[in-house]
Amino acid sequence: MFKELTANYQNVTIDGFDGLLIDYARRKNATAIIRGIRAVSDFEFEMQMALTNRRLCSTVEAVFMMPNEAYSFITSTIVKEVAGFGGDVSTLVPPIVLERLKKKLGK
Repeated sequence: MFKELTANYQNVTIDGFDGLLIDYARRKNATAIIRGIRAVSDFEFEMQMALTNRRLCSTVEAVFMMPNEAYSFITSTIVKEVAGFGGDVSTLVPPIVLERLKKKLGK
């Protein structure tokens, strides 16, 4: 699904890995790990991860990005719960995600 969502972006690669993110970043010669922060509660966890990763590899930086406030409350858990009870999540997810979600829920 991610590959379909990013197909129009030639500079985006979707990949998977096992193990530590910092080890994967080193294998890919990455210089930064970009993480999203929606709320203060996210920041505490992300800061701990960033500091741990820095301890493991000081050459890879953590970069934090905040969403547009219109999307700051959205989590996959909320989307699945709303959709599961028949709520309209069409403004919260891309069309392909909506289609797959409906198929998974049998709607």
